[in-house]
Amino acid sequence: MHFRSIILLAILATLAKAEPLALRVVAANLTSDRHSTYSPDNGNHSNPEGAGARILKALEPDLVLIQEFNTSIPVRQWVNATFGKDFHFMREETKGIPNGIISRHPIAASGHWDDPVLDNREFAWARIRLPGDRDLWAVSVHFHSKNATSRAKQATALLEAIRKNVPAGAMLLLGGDLNTRTTGEPCFALLAKSVIVPEEPPHDGQGNIHTNSPRNRPYDWVLASPALDKLEVPVKLAGIEFDGGLVFDTRVFEPLDQVPPVQEGDSGLKMMQHMAVVRDFRLP
Repeated sequence: MHFRSIILLAILATLAKAEPLALRVVAANLTSDRHSTYSPDNGNHSNPEGAGARILKALEPDLVLIQEFNTSIPVRQWVNATFGKDFHFMREETKGIPNGIISRHPIAASGHWDDPVLDNREFAWARIRLPGDRDLWAVSVHFHSKNATSRAKQATALLEAIRKNVPAGAMLLLGGDLNTRTTGEPCFALLAKSVIVPEEPPHDGQGNIHTNSPRNRPYDWVLASPALDKLEVPVKLAGIEFDGGLVFDTRVFEPLDQVPPVQEGDSGLKMMQHMAVVRDFRLP
């Protein structure tokens, strides 16, 4: 057999054995104290500021689009304690409530794009290197809470930044706290030019898609580009499957004892204003 044929057969055999890449993505605005700060879980669940860390540990994400990314200890130390020493992260430089991205896979480049509405956070982005020399673009955002007009302005600016910086057809994830009051806000029609806005958003297992603390507004989202959205699979957690993703609320999720170290009251703490949103993808 010719040498090149042998090499080709070896490559094909390796590809045939390759497992699909599982990618769990979580949108997380999960601070639970008045300083908008994350603290580590102290192991005995006595510090309410550690609830965000407990929720993230329970969900075991591969990629986190995180908001209000201030920590009570050095960021690297908090990431190590919450996810592990092998995780990578970026955080935009700001004195306010920065956005950030935490990834199981290496971050090849990162930075921020200007948010024309707010001056205490920007649009944080990262280009992540996946196995197989593939790029995944991730953007973590925290839209204005004031009104829909402000959020539409932010969406327009974000779309322009994506158009200038992200290759056409790339795998792109956009998510975080959009502060949207309804699923019909103008910003969604704008964002739909770059990502898929699901007709049936993630819910909590009981049909509620809303992610604010009273569970009556759809604040938080994970949105994927067409190239990635078609690779979505159900979220599997504690032996249950959630088609289209999961809004994780410790007050209603069952069986909660199967997803340690969270406690039932973690999502109901006084300053916990958001629920985590989870979506799973499987890349060939």
